[in-house]
Amino acid sequence: MKVVGLTGSIGMGKSTVAKMFAEEGAPAFDSDAAVHALYEPGGAAVVPIEAAFPGVTKDGGIDRTALSARVVGDAEAIKRLEAIVHPLVRKAQAKFLQASLVGGAGIVVLDIPLLFESSSAALFDKIVVVSAPADVQRERVLARPGMTAEKFEALLARQVPDAEKRARADFVIDTGGALEATREQVRAVLDALRKQD
Repeated sequence: MKVVGLTGSIGMGKSTVAKMFAEEGAPAFDSDAAVHALYEPGGAAVVPIEAAFPGVTKDGGIDRTALSARVVGDAEAIKRLEAIVHPLVRKAQAKFLQASLVGGAGIVVLDIPLLFESSSAALFDKIVVVSAPADVQRERVLARPGMTAEKFEALLARQVPDAEKRARADFVIDTGGALEATREQVRAVLDALRKQD
């Protein structure tokens, strides 16, 4: 089974591309969705996060807005949060990989937003970077609820620059055009991966 790392900066269309990989027959693990599940009422991250950041829970789950207000711009707080969340996400990934292996998947995709930042590139057979022109990225991110230009800049500052990600990728998928054009690129990557067996 080939394990493909899918990454890209904020607003580049990773989730859309991950969904396309799954639709084209390569199961995809969505790290953001895994974090959402961990933050839901009863999720494994709720109790440890509330212990580390008292007052960030609401209705039994994590209040993302309250948590964001506590950690954005505070490198130490972000580190503490990541120390809780990252091992739980890795556990969910391991379960997904095991299930995919048992299910006979030939190629699986792990959507890892901070793949290069967390130095986990060596864990993958191939790396796909999702990219789009900077103006398209900015427009997409600033359209998100609660997003500000300052928040966007702070998030970008924590990420490896897009040009560097593209340079380190085995494949680059450009999402700046129509969805169908993106899907064609996903199919082309899968074809190339299948031929490399």
